[in-house]
Amino acid sequence: MASEIRKIGVFTSGGDSPGMNAAIRSVVRTCAYLKIECVGIYRGYQGMIEGDFKTLDARSVNNIINKGGTILKSARCDDFRTKEGRKKAYDQLTKEGIDAFVVIGGNGSFTGALLFTEEYDFPVIGIPGTIDNDILGSSYTLGFDTAINTVVDAIDKIRDTASSHNRLFFVEVMGRDVGHIALNAGVGAGAEEILIPEQNLGLERLLDSLKRSKASGKSSSIVIVAEGDKTGKNVFELKEYVEEHLPIYDVRVSVLGHMQRGGNPTCFDRVLASRMGVKAVESILEGKSNLMVGIRDTKLVLTPLAEAIKAHTEIDEELIRVSDIMTT
Repeated sequence: MASEIRKIGVFTSGGDSPGMNAAIRSVVRTCAYLKIECVGIYRGYQGMIEGDFKTLDARSVNNIINKGGTILKSARCDDFRTKEGRKKAYDQLTKEGIDAFVVIGGNGSFTGALLFTEEYDFPVIGIPGTIDNDILGSSYTLGFDTAINTVVDAIDKIRDTASSHNRLFFVEVMGRDVGHIALNAGVGAGAEEILIPEQNLGLERLLDSLKRSKASGKSSSIVIVAEGDKTGKNVFELKEYVEEHLPIYDVRVSVLGHMQRGGNPTCFDRVLASRMGVKAVESILEGKSNLMVGIRDTKLVLTPLAEAIKAHTEIDEELIRVSDIMTT
């Protein structure tokens, strides 16, 4: 154990995701178990700069494992992008006696943490919390499993009305840069077509697919569209294009939006968050830093932050192949 570590900070940053509270709980209770003081840093890097701290003990995190969002709040912070802002944050941490911190967030949060630790040699461990599942070094990020289950549940309900009225629904899901939510939820919900940023399906192929569906006897169809898909400018343009070229379809659009970030985390996300929180604290006490806790093949692994933020995770080509077969 690194004996100089007496107090660990924990905060959430960037977009919220289900499982963040479970991770906070795990960090706090692991600190309590190992007789280390834990401090919650509210509102991410903004709260760090302003010294918005609160000591947390095991009882402070009662009954939060099942809650979505984050009790520590989250905020964007332009000041932390500057050296002056990071200096203020360092001064506040030093004043509070915080020796290291655990950051729960995504790519932007880890980029800030990496800059900070390079400038001040400050021990930092990251936990990936984002529904997009786009962080290198982990097969799953906190919130992804909950998000795809939320999407599947919504699509199941939409299919009921689509079938009742013989309609085609375009369902837009989150995924500006990656299509993990769209692909997984689309396969799980039995969508007729899935449009993702990684593949430019093309408008003509989309029309051909919809024609085949109609010819095969399908009276209704669901098309999942990741918000970053390149097939059309946006999901409403796709609707207009299909209505113009395939007037046989009664087309509707459903944008699921931020409901994908909310809701109670699944058991998978709660367990993963608990494991990652323990690993993060233990890693700090072992003298490790500049690393992110991830999971690969059911085992927890550590990846350098610099590598984790280098690029987005690649789409699962095997799942794309499965999707093509299932939409036959």
